[in-house]
Amino acid sequence: MSNNSFINAQQQVESACQILNTEPAVFEILKDVERMIEINIPVKMDDGSVKSFKAFRAAHNTTLGPAKGGIRIHPSVTYDDVKALSIWMTFKCAVTGTPYGGGKGGIVADPTTMSDNELEQLARGYVRGIYKYLGEKIDVPAPDVGCSAQMISWMVDEYCQLSGKQEIGTFTGKPVEYGGSLGRKESTGFGISIIGRQVAKKFDIHFENATLAVQGFGNVGSHAVKYFEQLGAKVQAVMEWHPDGLFAIYREEGFTYDELEENRGKFKEMENVKILAPEDFWSLDVDIMVPAALANAIDERVAKLVKANIVLEGANGPVTTEGDAVFKDRGITVVPDILTNSGGVIVSYYEWAQNVQGFYWTEKEVLERQEQSMIQAFDEIWDTKEKHDVTFREAAYLNSIQKVANTMKLQGRLS
Repeated sequence: MSNNSFINAQQQVESACQILNTEPAVFEILKDVERMIEINIPVKMDDGSVKSFKAFRAAHNTTLGPAKGGIRIHPSVTYDDVKALSIWMTFKCAVTGTPYGGGKGGIVADPTTMSDNELEQLARGYVRGIYKYLGEKIDVPAPDVGCSAQMISWMVDEYCQLSGKQEIGTFTGKPVEYGGSLGRKESTGFGISIIGRQVAKKFDIHFENATLAVQGFGNVGSHAVKYFEQLGAKVQAVMEWHPDGLFAIYREEGFTYDELEENRGKFKEMENVKILAPEDFWSLDVDIMVPAALANAIDERVAKLVKANIVLEGANGPVTTEGDAVFKDRGITVVPDILTNSGGVIVSYYEWAQNVQGFYWTEKEVLERQEQSMIQAFDEIWDTKEKHDVTFREAAYLNSIQKVANTMKLQGRLS
């Protein structure tokens, strides 16, 4: 077992292949990426110096369609992280029937310390380094942690100039004014709430009375809170990062989305809240725990603290392999990231389809289509879970790997 995300992803694939008893070629093809690009991006900083930033782009598997995946900009991004995230994207797309393969990008930088001028150079430089391997039918990036819609706009402009093609569907997560889809910003958080409601039904938890704790109040966590509230659930605690370290706020009667949004960045100053250390947050007696920040948040130690019956993986890879094993031993249900947070890639596909067709949908149409897709995916995975008597994560991998393997066979890539 390892805290290396790439090794964890490979172990998950291998385990599913063993349960399905696939031919060896399936794991051999899926255990690593088809393509990995590493570049250096020179940026002239505002102080006149030139700094070089390392960046990556991985395409894991394109059996089901063009590679698809966000660009993560963070100081801790690694080569292996990008490969792991691209693997998870392959199966996230397959689970929901989205006709994409897995891709992922990463830039080793701290965007919070950079000016708009520096970020624009970083964005355009990233595209210059990899544009020959991008395209509406080749590889379709999107924003992830640290990458804004404005940065994607610069990337689209750079790509169109370099390629000589007006193919704005090469990137998703664009501002609505630049071909983005209505509902995209809300999609991941909205999807988490839908999966939370569906799994609660299976465990006879009335979602209107359910209690939740959410780690992270970024785009994903905040919109999850918004839709949890709309569905009647009670968010009692939110953990957030502060320059002084991690902390959480707790209130037994719960929080509203509006008050949290109004106090974003100053949770500690809110009235009638209890400040919790991370350990006390994880050990809260709630029905559902939602890690919606970064990877590896719940390791073996943290998993032993959790009292919730259900863990919804809002982030990518928030539970380590060791943490997963603890949850399995304790009978705690983990609904995996490749299903729980798949709303983002579903609506990214809708954005791509709207760009290619030049025909745009209302927000209501987008979210209704997303909800239908996620409920169907949830039901399929639940049936797989019951049929094979496996965990939710194992069922999600069984379901998706079977789809990819069947398609590879039809393509003649397997005997």
